[in-house]
Amino acid sequence: MKITRVRAILTAPEGIALVVVKVETDQDGLYGLGCATFTQRPTLVARAVDEYLDPLLQGRDPANIEDMWHLMMVNSYWRNGPVLNNAVSGVDMALWDIKGKVANMPVYDLLGGKCREAAMVYRHADGRDPQEVLDNVQKYQSEGYLAVRCQMGGYGGRVQDIRPGAALPSKGAPQATHRGRGMDRLDSAFPGTYYNPDVYARSIPPLFDHIRSNVGDGLFLLHDIHERLAPIDAIRMAKALEPYRLFFLEDAFAPDQIEWFRRLRDQCATPIAMGELHNNPLEWRPLIAEQLIDYIRAHLSQLGGLTPARKLAALCEAYGVRTAWHGPGDVSPIGHAANLHLDLACHNFGIQEVINFSEPLYEVFPGTPELRGGYVWANDKPGFGVDLDEAAAAKYPIELKVIEWTQGRWPDGTIWTP
Repeated sequence: MKITRVRAILTAPEGIALVVVKVETDQDGLYGLGCATFTQRPTLVARAVDEYLDPLLQGRDPANIEDMWHLMMVNSYWRNGPVLNNAVSGVDMALWDIKGKVANMPVYDLLGGKCREAAMVYRHADGRDPQEVLDNVQKYQSEGYLAVRCQMGGYGGRVQDIRPGAALPSKGAPQATHRGRGMDRLDSAFPGTYYNPDVYARSIPPLFDHIRSNVGDGLFLLHDIHERLAPIDAIRMAKALEPYRLFFLEDAFAPDQIEWFRRLRDQCATPIAMGELHNNPLEWRPLIAEQLIDYIRAHLSQLGGLTPARKLAALCEAYGVRTAWHGPGDVSPIGHAANLHLDLACHNFGIQEVINFSEPLYEVFPGTPELRGGYVWANDKPGFGVDLDEAAAAKYPIELKVIEWTQGRWPDGTIWTP
């Protein structure tokens, strides 16, 4: 069996650019699909697939996944960047999909079989104030979900997008409304998404006090700092949240601030999750080996696919760290299926982030996993069990535009991590 073509397919059924890789073979009707979604730079990933990986892999045996993963990673000499890693991921997942189809087995069976029937998920509840967040949390609870991530005003308490020429309060005018909403800022020439880290940090413990006092202890609660705070303020928040028994606190620090995880662990018992921005093993290895985190939150395509992710899961198991793979809207249903197959096969599974799979997603991606009763369920089809309707995908072209939410700024205009 030989690879005859490797190509990228771009589609946006929910308005979010998704990148899918299709690996075709010389066996009639046999192909594999993988997720290569780097939604902020989708066309760069597609060009890496079409212009570099396709000619590199044509004529090779798709059964040799391990060899080809290493080949793709080192062939460009420089490595461990998001564009290349995502391109490699698309091929890697597609090769696992092919292997499952050839074996007539779901990928989770190739990985050793199920440890559980389905994967517990958490949903995302936001709101303008504590009561609105609570209302959304209770809505998920009434639908049978067991865990909810609670935010207020977006990541960092963001409340206002500022562009050049946007009107500001006149000088000398009362500022209370802006100060109360965390938007007391300078007349800045820097466009971006402004938020006030101090207001955000002080607002979250009262939010969880309000939610926990209303929902009781029967619901798992989570929160994502999203790296929006100075490290010492993130530690202070983590300590303040201890009484509310979070399932985990996510992304307290940036990947290049590993030393702060040691300080956090020394001072606080709130469970910590980290990893969605990780590209390089050196970013996660110390966190796991020193048991500085409780959940690995890696984005599978950012790692380079299923091959490195299953090794990461095994490393985590040895140190008592559980998995909580990144599962937002900028993961294709094929990527969500890859998350799920690992969830089912890995003993140290913790929880799975997931989105609401809409009708357009099911239209474009037949076989997309299903949400039922607070869990996500896989089908038992060979491979990942998810297909791609290319005609339907073409109905939802991607739209390239400047990414605004990653232009996060503090009130004085300082750019900060998104």
